[in-house]
Amino acid sequence: MTSEALVIDTALVRRLLAEQFPRWSRLPLRRVEPGGSDHVIHRLGGELAVRLPRGEWAAGQAEKEARWLPRLAPHLPLAVPAPLAVGAPAHGYPWHWSVVRWLDGETPAGPAALGDPSADAAALAGFLAALQALPTAPGLAPGAHNDHLGAPLAGRDAGTRTRIAAVADAFDARALTALWDAAVRAPGHCGPPVWFHGDLHTGNVLALDGRLTAVIDFGGLGVGDPACDLVIAWTLLDAPARAVLRTALGVDDATWLRGRGWALTTGLNAYTHYAATDPRIARATRHQIEAALSEPL
Repeated sequence: MTSEALVIDTALVRRLLAEQFPRWSRLPLRRVEPGGSDHVIHRLGGELAVRLPRGEWAAGQAEKEARWLPRLAPHLPLAVPAPLAVGAPAHGYPWHWSVVRWLDGETPAGPAALGDPSADAAALAGFLAALQALPTAPGLAPGAHNDHLGAPLAGRDAGTRTRIAAVADAFDARALTALWDAAVRAPGHCGPPVWFHGDLHTGNVLALDGRLTAVIDFGGLGVGDPACDLVIAWTLLDAPARAVLRTALGVDDATWLRGRGWALTTGLNAYTHYAATDPRIARATRHQIEAALSEPL
């Protein structure tokens, strides 16, 4: 069965729970909308959530998070998901899935949703610094479903240039190309490989009362160049808050430029995949791309 033909509805989730985790099977269950691009999410009772990958590209994320998040979480200053169980394929559903603790909060739409963007920039810097400081596992590579995260940007060169050509009617292709050329030519990561989140944007942070409280969706977790996590600077933060993040992390020019490259390539990827069908993603990715272009080279 292809992911396009797969129906991941509440009835399926209820059957999976009843068979594999009966202790939770009678709790109220409702689908969360909008869900993520990688997962269909259901809230289970008041304290739990069920996450089911939408397709093969997200398969394996449940096992990865269950393995690593309990080891990382105690050392991180913002809340992260707490995996409680990993479910097995069944009832025609072909991938592993997970039950996690529910984290209260909403995904902020942008800087205007934050009560104090500079304070939240400092909180993000503290989170990233703590993550990067943790010991890495010997021999751990970025692994599956990372899409070259933590690796040199050159691995995404052909696809990014194809997408630049595809959006030439919506953006300044010359400016996009100039930024991408500069980012690809920037000196690479010269230190030891460190932990990175891998998909740090507005959809994967939570805020309560205008303050950031949690980071979610660690499916892209890996070890390598941390520049990919700077995408959050151009998706969530305004220019003054970006400066706070950069100063607090001590980011050098080359790493910052690679981070802009990551903001550009991931923004273009999402824009070309979803802008025609999802106005919310279209707005967010347009902002991301334009913010990355807004700084001088």
